[in-house]
Amino acid sequence: MIAVLARSGRWMLPGGLVIGLVSPALAEAMRPTIGPVVVILLFLAVLRIGPDGLRIGRAGLLHAGLRALVLQLALPLAVALPLAGMGLLQGSFALGAVVFLCAAPLTGAAHFTVMAGGDPAPALRQTVIGTALLPFTVVPVFALAPAFGGASEVIGAVLRLLAVITLAGGLALWLRARGIVRGTPQVMITLDAIAAVLLAAVVIGIMSAVGQTLRDDPATFWRAMAFVCAIGFGVQALAVLVLRAGPDRPALAVVAGNRNVALFLGVLPAAVSDDLLLLIGCFQVPMYLTPLVLPRMIAIRDRGRR
Repeated sequence: MIAVLARSGRWMLPGGLVIGLVSPALAEAMRPTIGPVVVILLFLAVLRIGPDGLRIGRAGLLHAGLRALVLQLALPLAVALPLAGMGLLQGSFALGAVVFLCAAPLTGAAHFTVMAGGDPAPALRQTVIGTALLPFTVVPVFALAPAFGGASEVIGAVLRLLAVITLAGGLALWLRARGIVRGTPQVMITLDAIAAVLLAAVVIGIMSAVGQTLRDDPATFWRAMAFVCAIGFGVQALAVLVLRAGPDRPALAVVAGNRNVALFLGVLPAAVSDDLLLLIGCFQVPMYLTPLVLPRMIAIRDRGRR
């Protein structure tokens, strides 16, 4: 059963999306579990990779830092500057696009990479480095839009997230270093199965607000859904297009198109957070479809290069 769950992970994620949309009572009941489950998923990702998977050396650290600056600073500025110049940065869709692009990679990116058939280590490293750099990359972007408020709250939230990453990751590394959890194939399969179940469960709670909008205002829901799918899948397709074929490509495409947008919900001004809540919920759809869509993007790109 564990092996079946591990193999079926990419199909369980859309199932969680559907359940969250059609079962509002269950979605609302599971909403308080989102935060703890995200921390557990981060712990499982580090536990799966182990100390060896996190060693990249000075050159690897430099490359990861440069990628973070491109994804979290250059890319959102390239979108925000023209919008600000045209006076369009106050709209909820424009703000949503900028918030998405300046966020650090999703904490569950390593699990999505495994399901997409890639090496999870580059995704986890990029998540840690991107989160560490977020206090520096977010300030220039937020300065363009007064609606975002001050950066001090965001920096405080990032520091709290870094503390969680350090504690959860440190415990996982200690368990692997002491041999309490070994990197055997059976252990890897078990961790993948647990992660698949937790990912499918957490999205049920995240979809609580989205399901309500779908029932009350379907036109607004479908506009928001089309918008976020264009951004999420578009950034992934761009990454697949520009990156060289190699073991790191799936992980880098995952982190490029799946960001920790929910981090900003607790620190942005209430009016902005309310406007972005629907978009953040809709972002879960391209995110949870990534393990199904990304391998096909890569296959199409590789056929085009032959």
